[in-house]
Amino acid sequence: FIQSKGENKKWQRTRIAKANNMSEEKVRAIIEKCTDSRFLGVFGEKTVNVLKVNLALDGILEYCLKTKTPVVLATTGYNDEEMEKIYEAAKQIPVFLSFNMSLGVNILLKLVKEAAKNLANFDIEIIEKHHNKKVDSPSGTAVMIANAVKEIREQSEFIYGRHGRTGKRQQNEVGIHAVRGGTIVGEHSAIFAGNDEILEINHSARSKNVFAEGAIAAAKYLVNQKPGFYNMDDMLG
Repeated sequence: FIQSKGENKKWQRTRIAKANNMSEEKVRAIIEKCTDSRFLGVFGEKTVNVLKVNLALDGILEYCLKTKTPVVLATTGYNDEEMEKIYEAAKQIPVFLSFNMSLGVNILLKLVKEAAKNLANFDIEIIEKHHNKKVDSPSGTAVMIANAVKEIREQSEFIYGRHGRTGKRQQNEVGIHAVRGGTIVGEHSAIFAGNDEILEINHSARSKNVFAEGAIAAAKYLVNQKPGFYNMDDMLG
């Protein structure tokens, strides 16, 4: 938990559920950099990875609903049933969800939409790279990028890799490719390939601190909100 000063200058508590295997000590250090936030402690497991977060979701939502505590959910891997539970909780408490808490990635999404709108005849491919311990593929962020494209190009068809596919590429395809290796924190590229020119929009995370800092920013934003479902678009405007 952290406490942040809301608009009324009173300390208000926010729950952050994380899934990036960052230690409690690192999170505490980042929070303590903020002059208007302070670390309260850990509820439940010290870290919740992507395999465990689905099991933890019910307990997180139950606690937050009972105590009327806003909650920031910063992980991937939720199925339709779990998303429905999150939407239901948002009717009673403020809920913030993002598959990637990096502020830079969420600016990248805005740029992708702009490029998809203005480069209508360009082919789009998405490449994501992560460490060899990551269990889901493609990454939630790659899916966010693909969905950002689909908001603009509604006829888009997502193609996950090209093994076994024959024939030429179709105009409405959006290729999504995953690379796993070493200790890569997270890299994402949206490639817009046209006739005789290529535009790439890239983001590279150099440490997991960027995700913790984004989650803390979301928590500070959320304490001033009414019950509802929020994401980075709401916070960044």
